Amino acid sequence: MNLTERDQNNIWHPYTQHKTAALPIAIKKGKGALLWDENNKEYIDAIASWWVNPYGHSNTFIAEAIYKQLTTLEHVLFGGFTHEPAIVLAEKLLKILPKNQQKVFFSDNGSTAVEVAIKVALQYFFNKREKKTTIIAFENAFHGDTFAAMAASGISFYTQAFQGMFIDVVRIPVPTKGQEQESFDALRNVIKKHNCAGFIFEPLVQGAAGMVMYEPESLNELIRICKKNKVLTIADEVMTGFGKTGKSFACDYLTETPDMMCLSKALTGGTIPMAITTFTQDIFEAFYDEDINKALFHGHTFTANPTGCAAALASLELLQTQEMQDNIARVNQRHLAFQKQIETHPKVATTRVLGTIFALEIKTESAASYYGSLRNKLYDFFIENGVILRPVGNIVYILPPYIITDEQLQKVYEVVEKVLKIV
Repeated sequence: MNLTERDQNNIWHPYTQHKTAALPIAIKKGKGALLWDENNKEYIDAIASWWVNPYGHSNTFIAEAIYKQLTTLEHVLFGGFTHEPAIVLAEKLLKILPKNQQKVFFSDNGSTAVEVAIKVALQYFFNKREKKTTIIAFENAFHGDTFAAMAASGISFYTQAFQGMFIDVVRIPVPTKGQEQESFDALRNVIKKHNCAGFIFEPLVQGAAGMVMYEPESLNELIRICKKNKVLTIADEVMTGFGKTGKSFACDYLTETPDMMCLSKALTGGTIPMAITTFTQDIFEAFYDEDINKALFHGHTFTANPTGCAAALASLELLQTQEMQDNIARVNQRHLAFQKQIETHPKVATTRVLGTIFALEIKTESAASYYGSLRNKLYDFFIENGVILRPVGNIVYILPPYIITDEQLQKVYEVVEKVLKIV
C-alpha cells in the first residue's frame, strides 16, 4: 500500500467530505517553494501551505534554531514558570507591533488566539461590572473553528450545524469601495442597539472570503467609532501578519491602533504550532486584582513552548533581513505586473494586489459555490500542472513563500492563464 492508501484507513482530514473528495496527495519532502509527492512529482507551493511558510520549506536557519533549543529545553509548563525564549520573543515582538500593545499571551493556533481575544473582551467588561455581551464582526469573516472564533465567522456552511449555540454576534458590511458609509452607519447602529464588548476584524484583507480587500482609512474610521463608544477592537492578523501585506502587519497601514491583536500561522515559519494574542496595558489591568476570579483562566498544555518560541525568534529574524524585505517587494512587483497583464482578459472580472497577495475573480453567470464544481475544476487543473492553489469559489489567489524564484512564480502565472481557457 502506498501512503495515500494507508492514510485512508485511519485519518480524518480537515474541511473534507471523504465520500466525494479526491484522495489526498502524499508529500514526502519539501525545499524552498517546492514540494514532492511519494511519486516524485514536483509542486510549487503557491499558497505557502495555508499561509504559514513564508521562508520556504526545510529552512535550515529555523531548523538549526529549533535543534539548538531542543538540546537545551524542549518544554516546560508555563503556569508558574517562565523561560528566556518566551521573554525574548515577547520583547522583540512588542518592538515591532503598534506601540499600544504591551502584554503577550501565548496559545497554540489562530483559532485559539482569537478565542482568547473574544473571551478577554467579554470578561474585561464583566470584571468592571458592566454587562456587554455582543461581539461585532464583518459579514463573510473567518476567524477560526473553535466556538467563539466560529461564532464570529460568517461563512455559513462552516457554522450552520451549530446555530443557536453561539455567543451573541452581530455582523456589519465590509467597507469595500463604495460601501464605506454603509459599513460606518451599520456599526453605529449596532452599537446603539446592543451592549457591544468588542469588534473583531481581519485588517485590510478577508482571506477565506476570497482575499476581499478594503482601505486603511475605512478601518481607521471603524476603530474611531468603537473607541468613541468604548467598544474594544480586535485585529485578527493570523493571515495578514508577518509581511504578507507588504508591511510587517496590516495594522501598520493604520493611524488608529487596535486594543488586541491575534497572531499565528507565519509566526514560526510553518514549523511548530504557536499563537499569540497581544493586549494594551489597560486591558491587562482589568484582570490585575486581589480577586482571583478576575484572572484570565485560559491556558494550553503547550503554552509558550520553548521550541516554538525559538522557531518564532528565528522566523522574526529572517523577516527583518534586507534580503527578505527585498523578496517581499519583488513578489509584490511581479504580482502588479501580472495584474496589469491579466486584468483585461475577457474571463476576468476583477483583480487585486496587496503586498504578496494576488487575487483574481473569474467571471461566472451565477454565484460560485465555495467548494462547488468550478472550484474543484480549477483546483484539479492546478494540481495536474504541478501548482498548489486552493481557489475560493471563483476566486483564484496566490500567496507564495517570499523566497519563491521568479521562474517559479512565472510558472504559477502561466498556469493561472491556462486555466482561463477551460472555464
